[in-house]
Amino acid sequence: MQHIVIIGGGFAGINLAKSLANNKDFTVTLVDRNNYNFFPPLLYQVATSYLETSSICYPFRRFLRGKKNIQFRMGEFQRLIAAENKIVLSTGELSYDHLVFAVGAETNFFGMENVKKNALPMKTVNDALELRNYFLQRIEQATRTTDENERKKLLTIVIAGGGPTGVEVSGVLAEMKKNVMPKDYPELSGKGYESHIYLVDGGGKLLAPMSEKSQIDTLNALTKMGVEVKLNHQVKDYQDDVVTFANGDTIETKTVVWAAGITGSVFEGIPAEAYGRGKRLIVDEINKVIGFSNVYAIGDTCLQTTDKNFPNGHPQVAQVAIQQGKQLAKNFSGMVKGQALKPFAYRDKGTMAIIGWNKAVADIPKPKLHFKGFIAWLMWLFIHLVSLINYRNKIRTLYNWTGAYFTKDQTLRMIVRPSRSRES
Repeated sequence: MQHIVIIGGGFAGINLAKSLANNKDFTVTLVDRNNYNFFPPLLYQVATSYLETSSICYPFRRFLRGKKNIQFRMGEFQRLIAAENKIVLSTGELSYDHLVFAVGAETNFFGMENVKKNALPMKTVNDALELRNYFLQRIEQATRTTDENERKKLLTIVIAGGGPTGVEVSGVLAEMKKNVMPKDYPELSGKGYESHIYLVDGGGKLLAPMSEKSQIDTLNALTKMGVEVKLNHQVKDYQDDVVTFANGDTIETKTVVWAAGITGSVFEGIPAEAYGRGKRLIVDEINKVIGFSNVYAIGDTCLQTTDKNFPNGHPQVAQVAIQQGKQLAKNFSGMVKGQALKPFAYRDKGTMAIIGWNKAVADIPKPKLHFKGFIAWLMWLFIHLVSLINYRNKIRTLYNWTGAYFTKDQTLRMIVRPSRSRES
């Protein structure tokens, strides 16, 4: 039996492992720094108290029950020793016949050290929980301060990045400002309590990969909700509670949510020439990393230019990762049987983004259709609900969404911080 080691249990890694389950030709080791899989598209709802972490997370070991040829190893990748077909983890070493990198992407601060130090990213569950606590603590501070300028900075939030994450975060915060703040924080209602939600982007449009109709609908909807959208505003610095833009404009705030970009990871043991744009590993048509015979990369961490419909590489979205994971599993099975391997070709199923309560946009490529409002909102809910990893997550999420829909509120606004952490 051949041993396949998968680094990363996100969309790409988990779909590859699931597709190889109970395949007698392979043993599989799934490696992840966490002991759980999580659903990144709903991280912002954890951050804004609409969902609890257990609604979007599921333990790997529970998920792998009954899959006799798959085992889980918790650990962080440290380096590759290709000559020995071995990897070094923070928790030991593993040998492999085939190695697959499926680690996703990390936050890109574009070399701005002050932004990296002071802004709040949202790529992991830990980030989302930190954001939730941070939001709530800043509001509590605002109820106590008597300094109007300080209160304004505490109640001003800047979301950097006009993609789906930025749109979704700004939309839900605008709804909280309207529906939750007056009831939970009466100290902050009335005249003299100035607050702002800014959505800023360095480009000239929101949701750049989507259709012009979606971009216009989103801009109009957010503006009506009270979000102050600033396009062509590229963040240059953030320190001393001041966001500075390349055009010279500034915004005073205690809170910057960074959703402006992602980048790949650099792995020790892989030469520099194997990396392409955005530090993504360059792969061939079957997702094999150039310069290697048995090392592969799938999902956000790879750059594949062999697909005729995407000559500049695929978008870094969930569907690409899912499809690449499933296709690579088929090719692994084909290798054992001596069959011809199938080049990867992405099937674009469409793009969507939720804006707020009963508000969303969706683009379907074939046939070319655009949806907005309540219908697009229902589509978004359905797609994200069925995409969750198991029925328990689906039921929990549906329950929370149903309550939030009818009450326009949520009950998860608790500030919870461990007094200390222990690692072993």
